[in-house]
Amino acid sequence: MAVYKIFPEKDATLYSLFPNMNTGLDEIIEATETSFAYADPNPQTSRFLIKFSNTDITTVVDLIPQDVFDNGDWKVNLQCFIATSTGLQADTTVECFPVYGIWDMGTGRYLDDPIATNGTSWIWSTYSGSGGTQWTTTSPYPSNVTASYNTTYAVAGGGNWYYTSSVPSLNPLSASVTFGFFNTKDLNLDVTKLVNAWVTGSIPNEGFILKQAVEFINNKDVQPELKYFSRDTHTIYPPALQFSWIDYSFNTGSSTQTILNSLPATVNLAQNPGTFYPQSFNRFRINARPEYPLQLWQTSSVYLNNYYLPTASYWAIKDLDTNEMVIDFDTQFTQLSADVTSSYFDVYMNGLEPERYYTILVKTVLDGVTKVYDEDIMFKVING
Repeated sequence: MAVYKIFPEKDATLYSLFPNMNTGLDEIIEATETSFAYADPNPQTSRFLIKFSNTDITTVVDLIPQDVFDNGDWKVNLQCFIATSTGLQADTTVECFPVYGIWDMGTGRYLDDPIATNGTSWIWSTYSGSGGTQWTTTSPYPSNVTASYNTTYAVAGGGNWYYTSSVPSLNPLSASVTFGFFNTKDLNLDVTKLVNAWVTGSIPNEGFILKQAVEFINNKDVQPELKYFSRDTHTIYPPALQFSWIDYSFNTGSSTQTILNSLPATVNLAQNPGTFYPQSFNRFRINARPEYPLQLWQTSSVYLNNYYLPTASYWAIKDLDTNEMVIDFDTQFTQLSADVTSSYFDVYMNGLEPERYYTILVKTVLDGVTKVYDEDIMFKVING
């Protein structure tokens, strides 16, 4: 029922071919396998780092009721949106791990001339001026930490990450997805255990590293490229960390309203002022009634009698211009609640791109039929 999104404080791509190059301000982050010389393959790889601030994460976690957190009735998804994908195989897999070590975003872009070196790169976790800290590439590594590189084709580097946790309940301390030819290439990784490791203090939050599972492929015919929009994109598709948790409640108290169970029906929203600031929180209430209500002996119009929607009712939010679901129907996390007044749901506006219009959809089951009500119930998030 509760969905809250936050956006990265920094990201950057590490390129094995350009071991000192920083790309902290580039509009693209990528996990790519490339052979730059077709006749004589020289396989190279790239990985990307992305971090969300501790303050933002703590702000959201503090909103989750303690019993919900302790029971595990919450989930965190890392979302990255595809810009370009080419050369994918039937089993191209992307892996995600928590980063080990502090890194600087830097101010470079891909193939700046001259290249920028003031930040993280394939070799360096931090770099400024004439020195910095390199990624660890020799044993012994810190406990539960590793690295991966191939010195046949590139210098040692490419980041460090935790591959497991000393707390069994936090394992596996990783996430992955395998793409097929016709699947969406957007990332929507369940990183609940990784975030839980940060929140509980098992490991420090230095962000995520994402990479392809198979790298440095010495085959000119296998060059899968996955390029995603970064935090510096000029589009509406920056990466996001989406928190979802259950706060469903169906407690109608002394209300005499009944549950709507027949068609045709009319469903619309109350308490929609139409515009919201990104910091806003709003409780949308549902007005529901039969389209042709039974005539009753009462002093007020029967069209003013409100009904509850059934418990198997859900909400979603769609971008009005792109027609894409920003928050999709979820039987666990977007279920409608009810109190003495009406059915309702809560929306945190911070996860919605400002200066855009959105429309709300409501899905329910009436008289055995699944209905989605898309009644042009619109609102706008504005800067301010």
